[in-house]
Amino acid sequence: MIELEGLCKRYGQFTAVENLTLGVADGEIFGFLGPNGAGKTTTIRMMMGLLLPTSGRIRLGGFDLADQPIEAKRISGFVPDRPFLYDKLTASEQLRFCADLYEVEATKRERRITEQLELFDLADWAGELVESFSHGMKQRLAFAAALLHDPRLLVIDEPMVGMDPRGARMLRSLLRALAERGTTIFLSTHSLEVAEALCDRIGIIQQAKLIALGSLDDLRAQAGTGRHLEEIFLELTGAEDLGDVI
Repeated sequence: MIELEGLCKRYGQFTAVENLTLGVADGEIFGFLGPNGAGKTTTIRMMMGLLLPTSGRIRLGGFDLADQPIEAKRISGFVPDRPFLYDKLTASEQLRFCADLYEVEATKRERRITEQLELFDLADWAGELVESFSHGMKQRLAFAAALLHDPRLLVIDEPMVGMDPRGARMLRSLLRALAERGTTIFLSTHSLEVAEALCDRIGIIQQAKLIALGSLDDLRAQAGTGRHLEEIFLELTGAEDLGDVI
């Protein structure tokens, strides 16, 4: 589903992402971890067509992002760490706007909007302005918008930020269910507990380079220590404490 080949992003003499090559299969939940400033968000922004890579290729669902950007984006959903929502729209209006962007069929649009509002526990707020929403509610609305068109690929940057425990548990269950249906999940998170519980494979990026890739057992073998992802991550990145991570 995701193919990154020799992906690089440079700003003058500074390299944000260097020679990143990896693949993510259909239905896989892939965790993308790293310390602050390692290159995670830059990678995601290139994958979503928000940044042009300096070099390298990106293919999503077989579509080359450089040559077939519309086709690649049509099969993708994206939830950034700071979702942009229109405060002066109601929740329903925000979803209708996004449905138009994704070209959701008119016969399905209202049904999908209702389903998503109910799924994310926002049905009672459908007619309320987004500006009245808490951060967690806005995050849930962003997920509802990203899933309106039933994407084959969902890319998420820090999904649990601002969510209460109930919302976070619901989201974990939803991501598992989506993967079981064949949706590919690319997940960047600072929550090592979430990554350990959800991800089939994990990639760790540090100082713009991918330094580890594989299942938890693979990473455990590479690190030579640790039962839990936190210990493995600290060993592989050389971080003294989680202050370097979060």
